Amino acid sequence: MLIQTVALKDVKFYALHGYYPEEQLTGNHFLVSIKVTFNHSGDTENLLHTVNYEVLNTIMREEMANTQKMLETVVKKMLDRVLESYPFLLSIEVGIKKMHPPMPGEINHSFVQLRYTAE
Repeated sequence: MLIQTVALKDVKFYALHGYYPEEQLTGNHFLVSIKVTFNHSGDTENLLHTVNYEVLNTIMREEMANTQKMLETVVKKMLDRVLESYPFLLSIEVGIKKMHPPMPGEINHSFVQLRYTAE
């Protein structure tokens, strides 16, 4: 069995996600990644037999534009939409890095990720 992976890694967004009201006013930079796996169909020239990463990008853009308090909410909404679009997936990983979160210390990023695995 061949397992295929399709992914978009570290797609940069500026968004207003944040628990505190000031975060929703000032915004922050985020890096979003989605990685999916599925059984390789053998047909490498047909978009109907794969995952279109343009669809993944659209899901990312739409959910990053929908301001939420918690990154966990954003990640879950993305994961649910990917699974709804491609129910044949074996696994989905969705992660968001919040660049330089506003707190003491020199922090490169915070990170939230969810992973789905088919039963």
